[in-house]
Amino acid sequence: MSFIAIFGILIVLWGVLTYNKLVMLRGRIDNSWAQIDVQLKRRFNLIPNLVSSVKGYTKHEKKTLEEVTASRTKYLSAKTPEEKLGANSELTG
Repeated sequence: MSFIAIFGILIVLWGVLTYNKLVMLRGRIDNSWAQIDVQLKRRFNLIPNLVSSVKGYTKHEKKTLEEVTASRTKYLSAKTPEEKLGANSELTG
């Protein structure tokens, strides 16, 4: 009879310990997901800043590319050495 009682107590104790461990693991999972959410929000909040930075450089780069293309076209269409020298001067600044 005492063997059955001890076995029953051990089963209940094992059940309580297992339940507590599962609750603890669930808490760790929730905490991990919260940390992932924080990092993703931080990452997505950086995107508008990156886009605005790229837009600023795009305007400058477009102007530069147009100037280089115009200078190249002038150089390729130049017939005399003076015209080629002038086109080269535009390109080098």
